[in-house]
Amino acid sequence: MKSEQELVDGYLAIKARVRPRLPELFGRMPAADFEVRPVERFRENAAASQYVPATPDGSRPGVFYANAGALRVRPVRPSESLFLHEALPGHHFQVALAGENQALPRVRRFALYNAYVEGWALYAERLGPQLGLYQDVRQRAGQLRSELFRAVRLVVDTGLHHEGWSRDRALTYARTTMGRNDVGLELEIDRYLADPGQALGYKMGEIAIRRMREDAKRRLGSAFDLRGFHDAVLESGPLPLDVLEEKMRSWTPPAR
Repeated sequence: MKSEQELVDGYLAIKARVRPRLPELFGRMPAADFEVRPVERFRENAAASQYVPATPDGSRPGVFYANAGALRVRPVRPSESLFLHEALPGHHFQVALAGENQALPRVRRFALYNAYVEGWALYAERLGPQLGLYQDVRQRAGQLRSELFRAVRLVVDTGLHHEGWSRDRALTYARTTMGRNDVGLELEIDRYLADPGQALGYKMGEIAIRRMREDAKRRLGSAFDLRGFHDAVLESGPLPLDVLEEKMRSWTPPAR
């Protein structure tokens, strides 16, 4: 992709591929839709690609912002793993379902527990093959590179706040391990300097959800229903991991 519009159109094409496959993995679908927009130029040097939720009353859809800043120097391909994380079935799916659930009190609908919210989004990246993605070797390589990036962030977060690393040491580690030397890595280091434990929360949440899924499969055997499992994880809104784990230990799939 060589222009912002091409990048947006590329993500819309991924959306068109993923959306029809979602009923294979989920029983409930959010009513809210989302748009794809490039990050505004005035903030693209300081903002990563991100998801902004729809308004609770449905007056404005959600927005998946794709950072097109790298287009100034090279062509950029849409990232399937990034789309899964930020949009479907990641942040947009989880946030919209919780916000639309009128049976929950507002404190449950709009709570922000980092390990749950970001853990779900990381877990969603692993659903790519079941949603028809990662068929292209470059997209699969991109997903694996994303996994490496998450690992680097774990080390950097722990190094800065537990091991007493300096900013320069953390930046050197990230550059060496990722084989990159760009402003994006500096932004990541500064992000974790300012928000201790945030990167750890991502991976702890993903690992916990994967563990709950395996525990449910062992406990239920042939009665395990993946769609029901996903619906159960999402139906109560954001929860602390220990509360979610307690809930899922007693979960049984509903009759269909």
